[in-house]
Parts: sequence; structure tokens; C-alpha cells
Amino acid sequence: MRLFSALVLALAMAAPAAAETVLIRDGRVVTNTSAGTIENGDVLIVDGRIRAVGADIAAPRGARIVEAQGRYVTPGAFAAMSEIGLSEISGSGAPNDANVDGALVGAAADAGRAFNPGVTAVAVTRMEGVTRAAIAPDTNSLFGGRGALVSLGGAADSVFRQNAFMVVELGETGANRSGSSRAALWPVFEAALRDAREYPARYRSGQGGAVLNEIDAGALQPFARGQGLFLVHVESAADIRRLIRFKRANPGLRFAIHGGAEAWQVAEDLARAGIPVILDPLSNLPDRFERLSARVDNAVLLHRAGVQIAIAPMPGTVDAHQARLVLQLAGNAVANGLPWDAAFAAVSRTPADIFGVGAQLGRLDRNYLGDVVIWDGDPLEVMSAPTAVFIEGVEQPLVSRQTRLRDRYHPRNRSAD
Repeated sequence: MRLFSALVLALAMAAPAAAETVLIRDGRVVTNTSAGTIENGDVLIVDGRIRAVGADIAAPRGARIVEAQGRYVTPGAFAAMSEIGLSEISGSGAPNDANVDGALVGAAADAGRAFNPGVTAVAVTRMEGVTRAAIAPDTNSLFGGRGALVSLGGAADSVFRQNAFMVVELGETGANRSGSSRAALWPVFEAALRDAREYPARYRSGQGGAVLNEIDAGALQPFARGQGLFLVHVESAADIRRLIRFKRANPGLRFAIHGGAEAWQVAEDLARAGIPVILDPLSNLPDRFERLSARVDNAVLLHRAGVQIAIAPMPGTVDAHQARLVLQLAGNAVANGLPWDAAFAAVSRTPADIFGVGAQLGRLDRNYLGDVVIWDGDPLEVMSAPTAVFIEGVEQPLVSRQTRLRDRYHPRNRSAD
């Protein structure tokens, strides 16, 4: 009997659910738009998209009504950088597709092709109110590979934007991979861009690239020509200043920073350059030389200067595959002075804007995708949890492998054995 029940549950979770007409009524609606937060507000979702947001919306015929009862109603959270879906256990070898070894590919590594929507952490993260994520591999090259944008709905077609950005190391890590010196790092980076821009002509003529093989040159080409986003891992103020100068000399290229522990020192320059920063609000320890001036109010100072900020775990940490932590990190930023609205935007609206999908995600507004979460408390409080999660208008099951194991072995259910 227990085996039969488990099979029925598994089949139900695997079956594609249809979007329905849903009216979420009487909530504290955080729109992430100029409308701000609407008290006693409603959200109407039709065919997977938001049809209306406001007060006293009439329920269409046949609509399912979900009573929010004054609770927070928000856009789904967007993890701005993660390895979710690329590994079951980040420290394990065989099932870990987040780490690419060897010299064959760097820029060509493709996170979208490795994403597994069935990884245990996907359901766990979705239950925490995170509905979208940016994912990327890590290679031994100067270039960390091509990142992708994914839905955490668990469907087979969860990758909704392939080749969304190119990861590049231009700090200590990049220097270690390019002759162990920044003196070599920037010439190598510039030569790689030339190789990519001249692909495929120089490779077909037999010249080859100065630093890139043909596989990586082809993958890097659209980014080198300004057709994609470079997500640059830098931490120190000195490295950030070099990146700003390079951006000024190459205005056609797009950059965002991941890390930026010392970004507060050059906040006004970053704002003028229009370079956003994806940071970890808890990165306040000088655990390496490029983070000597890290401070816990980094996000606050950047926000005050007008820098576009998003929040994600620090690069290279064990939390990199824990996308669910972004809301907790945002709460820590609030505790250190970041306004609540700015902190929530940093884990919802701003990541969508940085990665070029801000016209579809990150806001509760007409024609946006119906990624909506209802919470039992403040979503940035660590003890709060979703009571309902919708992805493109489909309500998601708030179950995971962990909750099924909990329920199976709870004393009240042992009689079923």
C-alpha cells in the first residue's frame, strides 16, 4: 500500500499541470513597481500571466479564489547566481556537473546543457519561494563558461534562456589562471576577445588563436561582440577600477560584477559606469587579500550611490548551490541598513533586469509571468515560509524528498509500515 501511494504521488508530481485562472485576494501585494505595496490587494492570473493587480478585482467565471488573508504576496524570488541543478552534492565527484576540469573547454562550458530539473535541491529551493535562478559552471580557465536562466518548476524544459551570460575571472582567481599575475591577466583577456571577434576566419586560415582554441573562440564570439553579458568575478577596488576603465574603452561590451567585496570604495564610479553588482551581504571577512576592505554594509553604501545591486552567495563558497539562501541574505542586508524594498528587489526584480528578462519577471504587473508567492510572514524573515508558490500560474507542490522522508518516518505514520 505504501509503495502504491508513493507511486501515485510521484506520477502526480511528474504530470504537467495546466495553468488556471486564479484570483489571489486580500493580500499585502509587493508589486516591485511604482505602485509599491498594495494593502488588501488582489492579483489575477490568467493563462500563466498576470492579468491585473489592484484592489477589489472581480473574479472571472470559473476562477479559483485563493484567500491571502492579509499575508505578503510577492513575485517569486530570483537567485542571481547559483549552481543549483548542476550537482546533487557539491563536494562529490561523479554527479557534480558544476565543476569542469581539463584544458579542452572554458568559455564553451554550457550550464544550460547540464541542468537537471530533477536534482533534489530544486524542489527544496522552490518551497522557499525561489522560482527562477541564474546558473553557471566553474572551469579551470579564465572564462568560467556560459550561464543559463532556469525555472525551478521541475519541468523538462526548465531552461528558458540558454547562453544568458559569460562568466569571467578578472581578480585573484583569474590572475592565478593566467600566469599567476594580473600583469598577464589583462593581456590574456584582451587577446581572447580578439580571437573571438576574428572567429572563424583566423582558425580556418590555419593561424589559430593567440590564446583560445576554436571551441572556446566560437562560444565567446557573441559576447566579445557585445551581444551578451559578461559576469565578472572581481573583489578588490583596484580590480574594479580596471574593469571600469576597460568598460569606458569598450562601451559596446556589457558587464556585471559578481563579488565586489570592496565595491563600496568605488560606488560612485560604478553608478556612473552603469555596472551592476551581485554581492553577498555577509561577505565581511578579509579571508584573502582582494577582500581586505570587505564590510557588512557594502550593499547599503552601493544602494545609496545608485548602483544596481542583486544578492547571491559569495563566489566559490559551499553555499553556491544553495539558491534558497538568497532571501535570508537579503534579510541580513536589511538588518545592516538596506531598505526592505531595495533588499527584496535585489532578490527578485533586479536579477531579472540584470539578465535581460525584466520585462517578463520580477514584478507583479499586467502581462508579467505568473510567478507569485504567498507567505505566512515577512519573506525576509528566516522563520517565514511560503503557503503557496505559483510558477507561470501553476501552483507548485510544497513537497520535497526531505518532507516525504519526514512524513514517512514521523511517529504518527509508523503504523503504515
